[in-house]
Amino acid sequence: MSPDDDTQEPIPTDYELAQSTDMEPIWELVEPWGLGLDDLQYFGEYTAKVKHHAIDRLRDQAEDREQNLVLVTGMTPTPKGEGKTVTTVGLGQTLNHLGEETMTAIREPSLGPVFGVKGGAAGGGRSQVLPMEDINLHFTGDLHALTSAHNLIAAMLDARLSQGNDLDINVNEVAWKRALDMNDRALRKTVVGLGGKSGGTPREDGFELTAASELMAVLCLATDLADLKERVARIIVAYDSEGDPITVDDIEATGPATMLLRDAIKPNVVQTIEGTPAFVHGGPFANIAHGTNSLIADKAAFGMADYLVTEAGFGSDLGAEKFMNVVCRMGDMVPNAVVLVSSIRALKYHGLEQWPVDYDEIDEAGVDAVEAGFENLDKHVSNLQQFGVPIVVAVNRFPDDSDEEIRTVIDHCRDRLGVKAAASEVFEKGSEGGVDLGERVIAAVDESNESEFEFLYDEDDPIEEKIETVATDIYGADGVKFTGGALDDIERMNGLGFGDVPVVMSKTFHSLSDDASKKGAPSGWELEISEVYPSAGAGFIVALTADALTMPGLPQRPAAADMDIDEDGNISGLF
Repeated sequence: MSPDDDTQEPIPTDYELAQSTDMEPIWELVEPWGLGLDDLQYFGEYTAKVKHHAIDRLRDQAEDREQNLVLVTGMTPTPKGEGKTVTTVGLGQTLNHLGEETMTAIREPSLGPVFGVKGGAAGGGRSQVLPMEDINLHFTGDLHALTSAHNLIAAMLDARLSQGNDLDINVNEVAWKRALDMNDRALRKTVVGLGGKSGGTPREDGFELTAASELMAVLCLATDLADLKERVARIIVAYDSEGDPITVDDIEATGPATMLLRDAIKPNVVQTIEGTPAFVHGGPFANIAHGTNSLIADKAAFGMADYLVTEAGFGSDLGAEKFMNVVCRMGDMVPNAVVLVSSIRALKYHGLEQWPVDYDEIDEAGVDAVEAGFENLDKHVSNLQQFGVPIVVAVNRFPDDSDEEIRTVIDHCRDRLGVKAAASEVFEKGSEGGVDLGERVIAAVDESNESEFEFLYDEDDPIEEKIETVATDIYGADGVKFTGGALDDIERMNGLGFGDVPVVMSKTFHSLSDDASKKGAPSGWELEISEVYPSAGAGFIVALTADALTMPGLPQRPAAADMDIDEDGNISGLF
């Protein structure tokens, strides 16, 4: 039927596809994968958490299985995103379709992006995880538990400060903000403690997105409940008048905060639209944290299947770099292949160098703009090649992409970059649309040699050197400029014993550089670092670039404005 035929059936929305899918009760779905009725904590018929004893058993089982790890990352995306989660879910379905037992693990959506620009974040089309509306809206309450635990620590810290201050807390050195799982720019800077003596000690404060909370990073890097408690205990929340750190344990908040996370640490298991199990757990952002789902979910997945497909947030400069240098270190894992998601839209976005984005102009651009955008794709490929991992480029196909545009990208990857590439139509066709991609991924895994994997830096390299290595080798900067008190921060980090831990760079995701308006692969610039602070519980330090935000804001017309619910509870506009 011609696309111009007025009688053509409208394309169903993600929500409509999800609602029309016959789901299997979760206990029946996961039984063939090694989980029994008593292994699960149920949240309705289609969602469950995996209990601690089952996680321990799955870890033991993983030692007797193949452990093929496939990481999905991407080129620098447009603000709308290029389909990493769609590709992750679709690839997991495809590998199962091709006869490889495969688990998928992705992050939980934050309400901030859901209501902001991107809308729902459970995949899409025929490559999504279900029940999508529950996953996008509250899910099993993990984000709320993290928000409550974070703010309990903040409340106990302020109570200690205003009720005698026996720890000699420096009011100007409080490092623990409040948290909220919603984009709200008005809360970036606040003043608390007003209202006289009964209102506490007045001081400047602020909020950060729950996904940016160190508690989120701690949850996603903890191995079990005991490890979680130890990590929570050592989080630094303030400094005293002598400059010594005050921890969560010092303010006696370790037990109650961990208590609120008792269930949140258990990974959530759901199903894809094609009926394969998937973990959805944790949600740190890659531009302000380490950007991947929980290690505990990854380890459980390896006990259930021979392949694990997981994703890292934003482009490879953020999510994949942190996955390699932080998550692989702490999880003792090595990726067997990396899938780099690209799109015609993103290539044109960089080829036209639009800022602000003009999607109409991007849509109208032709192959010349695609080719002009190759410098961004090429930089991401070269970034990943530094780690010694096989790369497969996935061209996530959108409805208006032409065959010529798709072929141009695949030919470029093969002829100029020497890497495997395939078009991905998993959004429209599910696993049937990912066969070419899946076959190339299997071939890449078979060709992989884990001994060739290399970290970008050694943990005991000086902090400045680690930052400069990421800036020059990954971002393409000429060097690093430390501004404000950043060098003093680094001296403090060394004094506190954090000189030999990984570095998490907090940077805009709109550009390889630290300037969101610079597209392609910018050169001739310096990365500006304004602050360096510890995430002692997570086990890394954070280097903050000048424009990085830990509390994003909603756009002029947020995605929420187009969402609604009718009297029967049917949701529209979520996707």
